[in-house]
Amino acid sequence: MQIAIDGPSGAGKSTLSKQIAAKLNFVYIDTGAMYRAAGLACLRAGISIRENPEAAAALTKESDIDITLSETGQRIFLNGEDVTTLIRTPEVSMAASDVSAIPAVRLQLVDLQRKLAASRDVIMDGRDIGTYVLPDAPIKIFLTATPETRAKRRHLELIERGQACTYEEVLADMAERDKNDSTRAFAPLKPAPDSILVDTSELSFDESLDALLAIIKERL
Repeated sequence: MQIAIDGPSGAGKSTLSKQIAAKLNFVYIDTGAMYRAAGLACLRAGISIRENPEAAAALTKESDIDITLSETGQRIFLNGEDVTTLIRTPEVSMAASDVSAIPAVRLQLVDLQRKLAASRDVIMDGRDIGTYVLPDAPIKIFLTATPETRAKRRHLELIERGQACTYEEVLADMAERDKNDSTRAFAPLKPAPDSILVDTSELSFDESLDALLAIIKERL
């Protein structure tokens, strides 16, 4: 069984997907973490992704990006190093958005994502899961919220992690990432025709979780 949850940055996809996976005994796969790892690799190598996408694609191909699924959750590795916490900074977020717009990079990582979903019950979140990665998934949800709501949530999350940033900076970064993700030529962010739209702008986390579980259980 495959459940695809798509949506823009800060919509709550990862947090909600983790909870749903735990309740349904599914495996949770955060595809965005793979692009973050690729973005981190480019930042470390000093590659300007937008100016030199070929170099970014070549580095991604050379890099060993892997996901380990354990009892404590998903861990992302870059060349054998656990970078699970290192990839959650605004700088890496923008790098991930830039590198994800490169078709060669997406093709490399989508192949890994499909392999992970081929032999287990999964809930996979990202930006093109229902439209491109798992187009035959029987359950597709497009999760969204207003930019202001998403920025407030992400700002609070970053502050709780001890990262210095302002709400205005987070909102600006999110607007730029939304534009990049929705206008890229290859597999852009958009709802699949058969997806169910869920707007959580006015919902608490528990209300959002209940809404998604109700949709999924109805279709299961």
